[in-house]
Amino acid sequence: MLRLLMSFIALVVLSGTGLSDQPLEIKIGYLRQAPSRIRISLIDVPAANDGLAGAQLAAEDDNATGRFINQRFTLVEKQIGENDDPAAAVNVLADQGVSFVVTSLDADRLLKAADAGKARGETLINAFALDERLREQDCRANVMHVAPTRSMLADALAQYLVWKKWRKWMLMTGSHENDVLFADALRHAATRFGAKIVEERAYQDMGGGRRSDSGSVQVQRQMPVFTQNVPDYDVLVAADESEVFAGFLPYRTWDPRPVVGSAGLRPVSWDPSHEFWGAVQLQNRFQRAFKRGMNARDNQAWEAMRLIGDAVAHTKSADPKAIRDDLLSPGFALGVQWHAEHDPQHNPINRALFEAFGEALLARQRAG
Repeated sequence: MLRLLMSFIALVVLSGTGLSDQPLEIKIGYLRQAPSRIRISLIDVPAANDGLAGAQLAAEDDNATGRFINQRFTLVEKQIGENDDPAAAVNVLADQGVSFVVTSLDADRLLKAADAGKARGETLINAFALDERLREQDCRANVMHVAPTRSMLADALAQYLVWKKWRKWMLMTGSHENDVLFADALRHAATRFGAKIVEERAYQDMGGGRRSDSGSVQVQRQMPVFTQNVPDYDVLVAADESEVFAGFLPYRTWDPRPVVGSAGLRPVSWDPSHEFWGAVQLQNRFQRAFKRGMNARDNQAWEAMRLIGDAVAHTKSADPKAIRDDLLSPGFALGVQWHAEHDPQHNPINRALFEAFGEALLARQRAG
């Protein structure tokens, strides 16, 4: 019934639009690195299609719209290993006719891919890397972002904690580079929103098996003693993107305190429990297709793909410059990509289509 409704609405909205015999062909690349499968718990090990599943669902959504306006979208996936060159991978995608590439890469690989893509006229959409430098000193004009930064996540967490009046924090930081970057973002957020870090402690990763009996038991037993003799605090904030110790903190701190940050209450851009703005329909479709919940990486890849799909639908063009200009235009927004004459608040047909597709998440800051 939903597909019939979508078909009917699209036909009504697009009545009078002339269609050519051959569909407009758009190829979108998806460049990803294999996700690390080292986790404290087996239940936290990412799926093999982590992120990719969101891109695949979005490609189906793009084609659901495209069938009625004679547009066809193809997802071209390329995975690189730890020692593979992302620049070479971007060139391979360009040789296949790809002008827009959704990336699930860390910051260093993304920059290499972006520099190679610039020479080939490719635009990259970052759906993974959280690093602030990608929007600052390492900004690239041909990179857009749907992934949040660490400061965005830290700010969201800090605002909630301050609202709860949990202003006194104990900060625990891991020893890896990403842990330190997240800790920096948390410090800035504390200052910005009026929290106070009463104690900082660093946890040194000594190696060993995180899921082996010796490794897990050792870290678990360390947590109570490691959190002992701390000045009075409201909440323990963990910066452990490497997932070495934070998962062992809840219910093991010396004092009974909530744990947030990299364990317990975590700031994320999307969660399987999200239910607003058409999310239930999107979650249900994802669950049926992939037999698991949509996570933040899946949703960020979905958003990136849908950005391109919406821009192509609006411009009715496969020209990379026209699509990019539309993406960067002030009036562009994902899911409400209707200009003044198509305002979904005043047009019941567009509002129904808007609700049927379940796309009401506004595009995040896009220009690097």
